[in-house]
Amino acid sequence: VMGRYEFAGKSIVQALLTIPFVMPTVVVAAAFTTLLGDRGVLNQWLQSALHTVDPPLQLVGTVWIILLAHAFYNVSVVVRNVGAFWANLNPRLTEAAAILGASPWRRFVEITLPLLLPSIIAASLLVFLFCFTSFGVILILGGAHFATLEVEIYRQAVQQFNLPIAALLALVQMILTFAIMTLYTRFQARSSIPLDWQPHTFGRSPKRTRQEKIVVGLGTTIVLLTLLTPLLTLAWRSFTLGEAGFTWAYYQELTINRRQSAFFAPPVDAIRNSLLFALATMALSLLLGILSAYLLARRRRWFTTLLDPIFLLPLGTSAVTLGFGYIVAMGSLRTSLWLTPLAHTLIAMPFVARTFLPALRSLDPRLREAASVLGAPPARAWWEIDALLLYRAGIVGAVFAFTISLGEFGATLLVSRPDFPTMPMVIYRALGQPGLLNYGQALAMSAILMAVAAAAMVV
Repeated sequence: VMGRYEFAGKSIVQALLTIPFVMPTVVVAAAFTTLLGDRGVLNQWLQSALHTVDPPLQLVGTVWIILLAHAFYNVSVVVRNVGAFWANLNPRLTEAAAILGASPWRRFVEITLPLLLPSIIAASLLVFLFCFTSFGVILILGGAHFATLEVEIYRQAVQQFNLPIAALLALVQMILTFAIMTLYTRFQARSSIPLDWQPHTFGRSPKRTRQEKIVVGLGTTIVLLTLLTPLLTLAWRSFTLGEAGFTWAYYQELTINRRQSAFFAPPVDAIRNSLLFALATMALSLLLGILSAYLLARRRRWFTTLLDPIFLLPLGTSAVTLGFGYIVAMGSLRTSLWLTPLAHTLIAMPFVARTFLPALRSLDPRLREAASVLGAPPARAWWEIDALLLYRAGIVGAVFAFTISLGEFGATLLVSRPDFPTMPMVIYRALGQPGLLNYGQALAMSAILMAVAAAAMVV
């Protein structure tokens, strides 16, 4: 639908499809607990309808809720990768096949699908990496008996303090990740240059027939409802949890020290900490991401082939492994506040670099050559040509770095200071404590984090 059709509100739909991907893992876990948990909205409705005492759907702690959460997370990855490639395919290829008598199904199987295959494989590898290195969703929704490689690294490093075993597991994960990233970069390179990569808007026609209108409208509605329902349920329950009806009580509790502890760090301070860390991460990621993108765009092919998966390695390496590496390599900074934004920068930098790289490769070198002939020094040529043309890529990269830092959980769990918690840390602690009040605070902080991340994407 996104690749083949033009319709009113398409840009809004594309933005809404991106929201699940930028949501922090703890927010996604809290949203699925609110919707599908034993005390979730769906189970409460089913218990009322079926007149049962026990919840009919007992999904928390099973593999099914983990799979649903990961599918929710990664739908936008497939849509953006495959949809963007599909949108730029030359429609004359299928039109010629139609003139020769090929049916729609045959045109898709013999022409469109083979052309889409590199982008499908690249998107599949990227989704596999995100699931392979997932931590927060599995830790919160799966529990201890779903000890993936990521969770086991955390358990060995933090709970058992068995650093040699944690390092060995991290090394195994990095080797596997590097191999997968090498495959991903090759397939992505093949999918980044279609046969004719200028967008053919005339090929993405408006909805001409009634059947096409139904397909576009129904498909878009189903996908958006599926992706947004958990998040909307989370926001609604943060105001209506319990029997008091609509209330702001759980938001107000974020500022109250119920235990009268002298070491109390108000959860609301976590909002300030997260925003400051995100701004620092954004600045550092833009600097390193631009430098990395220039290296990949300007060097020879063999050098790029070697360097590209290395720069992408943090993207596929677990956040827990990165945090563990910072603790081991930068012991002198262990108590420094800078350790958190540095860890976030290493995670966000590959996203920024991949944002700039296509824009840099599409720059016409003749523009800089003309500026040089006219007497412009290299710095001025870069500022007045490259910087202006890369402005939009910079905005996208900055937003991604900001939102990634806001929701980062795995590395933060290892490197952050207890007296400077971030929003994901507050949510995780509240979810791990018993009582309706703690659960309500977790939902309230999750709703705030979700709103901040969504606002950053919209801006």
